[in-house]
Amino acid sequence: MPKFSVIIPLYNKERDIEKTLRSVFLQSEPDFELLLVNDGSTDGSEAIVTGYKDSRIRYFSKANEGVARTRNFGVEKASAAHIAFLDADDYWHPNHLENLNSLIEDFPQALWYATAYEKKHNRTLITPMISPILDPSLKWQGPVDNYFKYSLIDALAWTSAVCFKKTFFEELNGFDPTITHGAGEDTDLWIRAALRSPLVFSTKITARHNLDGSNRISNLPTRTRNYMDPAVYEDKAAQDPYLKRYLDLNRYSFAIQHRLAGDELSFKKYVEGLNSNNLTARQRYLLKQPKTMLRLLIKSKAFAEGLGLRLTSFK
Repeated sequence: MPKFSVIIPLYNKERDIEKTLRSVFLQSEPDFELLLVNDGSTDGSEAIVTGYKDSRIRYFSKANEGVARTRNFGVEKASAAHIAFLDADDYWHPNHLENLNSLIEDFPQALWYATAYEKKHNRTLITPMISPILDPSLKWQGPVDNYFKYSLIDALAWTSAVCFKKTFFEELNGFDPTITHGAGEDTDLWIRAALRSPLVFSTKITARHNLDGSNRISNLPTRTRNYMDPAVYEDKAAQDPYLKRYLDLNRYSFAIQHRLAGDELSFKKYVEGLNSNNLTARQRYLLKQPKTMLRLLIKSKAFAEGLGLRLTSFK
């Protein structure tokens, strides 16, 4: 039995999948199986991945069902005790699985793990994730006392840098397939996991989030996506102010997305559900802006990133 089952969902990623696969095969920890699950691709993705000859590859092809069902399918087929996810346009540094393995060996009773990651905004701008748990002068790994406290700018857990014990993933019933097209199915799982067990985290950056990848599901029209419902966790949030703030920041993000899509009814629903005291002055200001101004600000953000400066309303 391998140490890790690596799950890659594949849907129309012919431009990116080769680099992603190379990053897997360059891992310093070689004891893994790679489950590639083709979710009904219509481009040349299948021809690329089936061209690889490695005994660790297990290839599956099925009708298009969305990323949540596809990841869950991969976990069902996995044979290892630990599941690592990697999206088909993201990238692992060569020591990523080694980093996860170190966490597992040092904290064998833990149920889920994650490493720090960086974000590739464009061809020239790569920035580390932002969280108060990351001290540039300190390399640290261990259980996090409150997941939500440290996930208010960038979340500690990110799909291509997280690892689950398979049994824990199954107890949580995996990703919720009713949440579609990158509208919070990962965030919903992290909440359920964090409410059950502490995340064991490494501040060593060993994965890269490729924000300029091709065919990103987060770029699909807002009105075609079924979003997670933060209200599901309000009872728990009453006991944890960090969770409440985390939920309200997600409401803020969802509200902005729906205003940009011209869906004012959904915009109002998200705004009415949040406590504005959990937002910064900048975020409260942005919620008051019309769609035209928000679009202009998004263009300004992209321009700044082109100059090498990351801008975020979450900081």
